[in-house]
Amino acid sequence: MTLTGPAAAPRGRADVELRVPADSAYVSVLRTTAAGLAARLDFTLDDIEDLRMAVGEACAMVLDAAGDGADVTAQFWLGQRTITVQVSAPGSAPVQEKDDFAWQVLTTLASDAAIETADGLFAITLLLTAAPLETGT
Repeated sequence: MTLTGPAAAPRGRADVELRVPADSAYVSVLRTTAAGLAARLDFTLDDIEDLRMAVGEACAMVLDAAGDGADVTAQFWLGQRTITVQVSAPGSAPVQEKDDFAWQVLTTLASDAAIETADGLFAITLLLTAAPLETGT
């Protein structure tokens, strides 16, 4: 099931991959990792905060779907002023509607977003593109 958007995880190995217990206490680890990676790519402070919020929302949605004792996996692919993030966990997909508040937040913050369910794995993929840096004259 894909809810919207062509956001797909790039082929090949992720640049960074973290696996944490499916517990809300670990969401801050994933948000902080995302912010640190974005800072290395020279994202603006606003873009970094958007990424942190988007990862938090994606984690909340994945935690709702995760089965008991599951782990949440976050994969990050770094590009030229872009980050693709996939947050996934084994479990069944919750019913999502395009007008759900959480989905509206994700699609507002991310350049592109998609929800996928395959082989018992629920995944949310986000693509975030940094705003161009302004140059002083």
